[in-house]
Formats: sequence, structure tokens, C-alpha cells
Amino acid sequence: MENPVSHLLNPRQLLTITLSVALATVATGLSAQSADAAKPMALRSVMERLGRDMQAVTGAISKEEWTLVAELAPKIAKHAEPPLGEKMRILGWLGTDAGKFRGFDGQVQDAASAMGDAAKRGDGQAVIAAFSKTQQSCLACHQSFRQSFVEQFYGSR
Repeated sequence: MENPVSHLLNPRQLLTITLSVALATVATGLSAQSADAAKPMALRSVMERLGRDMQAVTGAISKEEWTLVAELAPKIAKHAEPPLGEKMRILGWLGTDAGKFRGFDGQVQDAASAMGDAAKRGDGQAVIAAFSKTQQSCLACHQSFRQSFVEQFYGSR
């Protein structure tokens, strides 16, 4: 069956229309990506909450408020995660480094859990040691991924 439009348009006109539609489709996709890049990702609010919880733990340790440390530790260990779609974008970007990223998260989870357990026992030395491990795991992750993450998802800000 012949295409009825082919009688109305010469090959050059048909190619021009096809290219115009393709470019419009690509431009729309790029515009959507730009809009996604412009808005903060949910991971940012997760990190901000973790930062506030870590600061609160620091204050609680300095006052030897082990009950407060025991309340905060699970919030750090079992912190919120970004929505599935965002998580998939991040894991796609991480590629083969996804395991390393997850490893740091697991270290934070383990150390924060140990911190909470030590706080329940009132063992200040163990709380401080576990807090240090938690902070070191956060730092290692940030040093490995933060700059390239910001460049990838927020551009050069």
C-alpha cells in the first residue's frame, strides 16, 4: 500500500518534516532533563536531615546525653532514601561504583547502629568510637562521590 502523503510531498520536503519532528522531540526531552537538573533531588533533603542528626549527636555526646544519642542513632542508621526513580538515576550514573556507594552506606548503618547500642549501655567511649566510624564513612563517601554527583545532577554550581 502506498503512503498517501508521498504524492503530496517530494522526498526533500518529507525529509525536512521528519527532521523537524525529530529535533522537536529531542528538544522536548532536553528541556525535561534541564527541568530535572534545575530542581533539587530528594537525596539533598536526605543528606540535610542526616547532617542535622549528626550535629545533634555531637551535641548530645558533649553533654553525655546517651538517651538522646540512642534516639538519634537509628535515624542515622535507617535514614530515608530517595524515591525509586531518583534512586535508579543515581545508580545508573554510579555504574560500577554502585557497590562502593552502597558499601559506604552499609558502613554508616553498621556504625550508627553500634553507636545506638553503646548509648543504650551508657558506654561513652564506645559511643564516641562508633560516632567516629560513622563520620569517617560519611566523609569517605563524600570525598568519593559528592563533587562529581553535584556536577552531574546540578551542573557547575
